[in-house]
This record gives sequence, C-alpha cells and structure tokens, in this order.
Amino acid sequence: MADIVTLKTLCEELKVDPREARERLRAAVGDAKANPELAKARKPRTPWQWVKGSLAEKEARSILG
Repeated sequence: MADIVTLKTLCEELKVDPREARERLRAAVGDAKANPELAKARKPRTPWQWVKGSLAEKEARSILG
C-alpha cells in the first residue's frame, strides 16, 4: 500500500494552522484549472490526504507553503 500524507502532517511540517489550511485548500480545489491534480484527488466528505510523492500532494504543499 502506498504511503499516505495527511493534512495534519503537512500542517505540522509547514507550521500552518489546520483550519486556515483547509480554507486555502477548499479555495484551490474550486479553481480546477490552476490545480487540476488537487481537484481530481479531492473527494467530498473525506479527510484531506494524498499519496506520498503524488502531483496532488505537491500542489497541496505549494498552496500551503
């Protein structure tokens, strides 16, 4: 099974407030042209998590970082 990166671990690494991070990610998912991989990876009513090393994780890191 692939390694999973959660929003909690990203927030701890980047020293970002989880509530603020979720707000930023929601806004980014709404703009699917700018963040296509993040929009594809997002499923409603599920935790924010990505496969380690995926393009969606890289987009999430760039948005939060």
